[in-house]
Amino acid sequence: MTSTDIHRSIDALWRIESPRLIAGLARMVRDVGVAEELAHDALVTALEQWPVTGVPDQPGAWLMTTAKRRAIDMLRRKALHARKEHEFAREIEEQMEMSGTSPEAAADDPIGDDLLRLIFVACHPVLSTEARVALTLRLLGGLTTEEIARAYLTPEPTIAQRIVRAKRTLSEKDIPFEVPRGAELNERLDSVLEAIYLIFNEGYTATAGDDLMRPALCEDAMRLGRMLAQLMPREPEVHSLVALMELQASRTSARIKPSGEPVLLMDQDRSRWDQLLIRRGLASLEHAGKLGGDIGPYALQAAIAACHARAGDAEDTDWRRIALLYGLLGRVSPSPVVELNRAVAMSMAFGPATGLALVDKLVDEPALRKYHLLPTVRGDLLEKLGRHAEAREEFVRAADMTANARERQLLLERATRCVQST
Repeated sequence: MTSTDIHRSIDALWRIESPRLIAGLARMVRDVGVAEELAHDALVTALEQWPVTGVPDQPGAWLMTTAKRRAIDMLRRKALHARKEHEFAREIEEQMEMSGTSPEAAADDPIGDDLLRLIFVACHPVLSTEARVALTLRLLGGLTTEEIARAYLTPEPTIAQRIVRAKRTLSEKDIPFEVPRGAELNERLDSVLEAIYLIFNEGYTATAGDDLMRPALCEDAMRLGRMLAQLMPREPEVHSLVALMELQASRTSARIKPSGEPVLLMDQDRSRWDQLLIRRGLASLEHAGKLGGDIGPYALQAAIAACHARAGDAEDTDWRRIALLYGLLGRVSPSPVVELNRAVAMSMAFGPATGLALVDKLVDEPALRKYHLLPTVRGDLLEKLGRHAEAREEFVRAADMTANARERQLLLERATRCVQST
């Protein structure tokens, strides 16, 4: 194996192993920032040694063992709280000297609990939404600061600053490295699910830039969701979120033309939808339902996505059921965006005039003032009603609001068609 091949192997391994490596170290040193530094030290050592010695048989265990030894050295060198230093060092050494087990095998023990703790720490509500997303992608997605910045079209120093501040906040607030219990668990779980779904949505429809989608972010979010589902198998909303993401991601290849132009849901070639993802998504949704409990917002959104997935073509879509589900979602998780989506479903089920009447009630909603989909929907309904001049104005207004180049192009094309129809 050449040096280049080894470096590629290390890069791929880091993507897989870094979350569990950082999680295990964070439990020991009680500091996410320090844990990440130790993990990177182990990575640097691998980059230095493996091109000479070759990749070890258990590379993940090698990294963990190396990082743990550095943790012991650090604790001794800095003499952090003499008693804790001794206890941590003794605990780690005992793990590494398990009877009849090599240090590498001991380091490779399952640490699902540590990963779960790391997820809840990275998504702690004490952090801003942007910080939670950046830190989650860094610690659990294995992305570099440069990759996160590129994915979100944000300057790299801005992302780096968010991550540094997030780790500093967690340290200063002395956030415990643990999974919350009782009522706090539900509150904190909402924060975790929100962060994962925000990552997915940014990949599914980019808020800015030249591309409609960033599929890599969708993949990262689904991987994080599946990881969480394995760690929390009895939480129905976790499985519901996985179902929602998989069902939406199944449409990926049909959402964009070869030229890069977006294709609206009703115009998509459903034979190009990923049937494997649809089956997985429907299975996750069914599993969530069997777990019982209250129906949450992700379960309802996944049920809506399932209606689209089950329809052989656009005409077969059960829009009445979708409208009903949006009504339920509006009670469970009320928001103007949900009401806008319900208006679309009502227009499909009962006609554009019905939908427009509901949309017009949302025109003065402060939360939708800069939301480009409000004039987009209104323009679509006006166009269907033959009010082309008004529809054109709405499409132009929506184009001015969006920062995504592909969406802007599509909206301006629709505005032009309205002119041609007058």
